[in-house]
Amino acid sequence: MPEAKTDIMETHEAACLSIGWASANLTPDEPVQLAGQHYARVSEGVHDPVTATVLALAGGDAPEAAIVLVSCDLVSIADSLRCEVRKRVVSALPELAPEAIILNATHTHTAPLARTEADEQKRAGESVTMHEIALPAMAAEAYIPWAAERVAAAVVAAWRGRAPGSVGYALGQAVVGRNLYGEGESRMYGDTSAGSFTHIEGYEDHSVNLLGTWNAAGELTGLVVNVPCPSQETEHLFEVSADYWHDVRVELRRRLGERLFVLPQCSAAGDQSPHIQWDKAAEARMRRLAGRSERQEIAMRIAAAVEAALPLAALERHSKPVLQHRWETVDLPRRRLSDADVREALAGAEPHRIAYERMLAELEAHPEMREKPRWYVPITHEYRRWRWHANVELRHALEAVQPTLPVELHAVRLGDIALATNPFEYYLDYGVRIKARSPATQTFLVQLAGAGTYVPSARSLAGKGYGSVPASTPVGPEGGTKIAEWTVASLKALWA
Repeated sequence: MPEAKTDIMETHEAACLSIGWASANLTPDEPVQLAGQHYARVSEGVHDPVTATVLALAGGDAPEAAIVLVSCDLVSIADSLRCEVRKRVVSALPELAPEAIILNATHTHTAPLARTEADEQKRAGESVTMHEIALPAMAAEAYIPWAAERVAAAVVAAWRGRAPGSVGYALGQAVVGRNLYGEGESRMYGDTSAGSFTHIEGYEDHSVNLLGTWNAAGELTGLVVNVPCPSQETEHLFEVSADYWHDVRVELRRRLGERLFVLPQCSAAGDQSPHIQWDKAAEARMRRLAGRSERQEIAMRIAAAVEAALPLAALERHSKPVLQHRWETVDLPRRRLSDADVREALAGAEPHRIAYERMLAELEAHPEMREKPRWYVPITHEYRRWRWHANVELRHALEAVQPTLPVELHAVRLGDIALATNPFEYYLDYGVRIKARSPATQTFLVQLAGAGTYVPSARSLAGKGYGSVPASTPVGPEGGTKIAEWTVASLKALWA
């Protein structure tokens, strides 16, 4: 991660915008461990490809007035992956500042694991191996340089392929993300038909922020589509998949052209998911009658919102927008943990530790168990649950020597719109706060531009839901507020 500092890059109003697009296939041709879930999964095939999509923007011929957006079909962007990509790009394009390259993840839970043990230790102080037992899969340490080479090549291609063009923006609506539900305390998922269900926990954001690019001939070349929902509708698959964003790309290209680039972004959505929380029977009936899966239904909704908003974006296209970029490595306070938090976490860890050690002994006594399909799922579930709870104790000790967690934040002005990033699964309360106070006409928030983990709101913390418990949150509401305040202040500075 770079040293803490702030940098501003700016075009002059008269500079013509140059635009470049590229993409890369990040799907390996061998089994990989899939990221996400509290158990290991080794890919058993490819449901659909995972990709990286790159948009390079520059003001005229000035390389210092540039921004490169990279969206990856991954669960998060580990520091090791980001550093590998930047190192390779700068080697090929020394005129491009490494901090001008911003990577974000769509948070698909069916992408290759792309973070190392060192990434985990840096992020959360965890000191145990992520690879609880040997698995027949490509290791993250091998996948990261493999993927970084392809992402970097796409960045170079997008940068070198820039040509004069214009941008336009619009705002649409599509129901994709659903908020958590409550029954006294918060729950991520559950049976809302039960008598204990009382309410949906918080606000639901259904906005679709749209940025379109056109070439000098007036032809649409690509879209940035920003939706406040992670890409995890089919998150339990044992196959590589981009989840619903694959279906969105297919549908948008069917409607708008097969050569269209689609760059997905996940807005603040730490407390939203695509899973339906209520009216489940009615929704299932509608999908049956339409002959669509839930992923296809999401794609239809997003595509319809884009198709409705796109003509309005095209009405006001800009070829000479102001382009400014402010970034900083900000030290966030780690979530303060109490002795009671540690005791509760260790009590939760103990049953899983006992179960894991029993299963490990059985596996060592009967190695033939490894011949069964998915033999590793139960034992890795117990291991990860054990360590998920037990790491609270490690983080509590870490607070004394490392009370802050450094994170990279970005704020970008492109004409009258803003883009602002954070590395977390960032709760909606913060996202709404930023959007409401932003000086931009329209604000694109981009979460998971980094290693991930939840940043819950204060009211969610009181609800004790999955994203709010100590095991899930190295950073608490104080850190979430600091991100929001930095973002608003940075945007106001760019509009000053």
